[in-house]
Amino acid sequence: MPSTETQLPTPNTNRHIAVIPCRWGASRFPGKPIADLAGKPLLWHVYQRCLQATTITHTVVATDDQRITTVCEDHGIPWIMTGIHPTGTDRVAECAERLDADAYINVQGDEPFIEPAAIDSVSTALASLPPGVLAVKACSRLTDPATVQDHNVVKVVTGNDHRALMFSRLPIPYPKSDRPTYLRQLGLYGFTPAGLGIFRALPQGSLERAEGVEMLRFLEHSHPVQMVLTHDSGTAVDTPEDLERAEAQLLSQR
Repeated sequence: MPSTETQLPTPNTNRHIAVIPCRWGASRFPGKPIADLAGKPLLWHVYQRCLQATTITHTVVATDDQRITTVCEDHGIPWIMTGIHPTGTDRVAECAERLDADAYINVQGDEPFIEPAAIDSVSTALASLPPGVLAVKACSRLTDPATVQDHNVVKVVTGNDHRALMFSRLPIPYPKSDRPTYLRQLGLYGFTPAGLGIFRALPQGSLERAEGVEMLRFLEHSHPVQMVLTHDSGTAVDTPEDLERAEAQLLSQR
């Protein structure tokens, strides 16, 4: 029997939907969403974290690859087939056109240790956004010098209003005259429906293309991004080596 896309009901009450964008062709780790982590596909672990968040009404995987939808069906995970998109947020924006909700939480499929409380923090922040703010982004403090230098870890600097000033894979800010606090952006974003519509309509700018950081699209077009500081000590999986570290961390917690 051919696979069929999961259809989520449209309730009469307000809701926040978590969308886990997953693609097959990651340059550093093809097939990453369904890579085995302690006996389960990577995306399954992210899905379980979303289920533990108290503010999320529904969670769905968004992908353009049937190999991923097949794994979702095997593990009872709702999914939506999308077109091909340059970023995960563009994929979430397509889902927003098909799933009615008050807010959408982009939980990247390579964050198997994302804290449910962090998801709730982003969801809660979306309910009281300052005027003009279209998105909420989670971040956490970095204390490991090696992680600060790791170009796979995206850093963010913020202003006094906790809005993002810049995202970069380089260690920012540069410690010329003081010892700064380094913040890592998490693979956790929150959007209003209007915010997603604007994001999808905006062209990719030179900074976004150079850094490979999608939230720079908002900053390049003068749209503020509100940052929410959360606790996070888990390993994001960008490479096969990260997967090995994640496996060791998961087994140590059992």
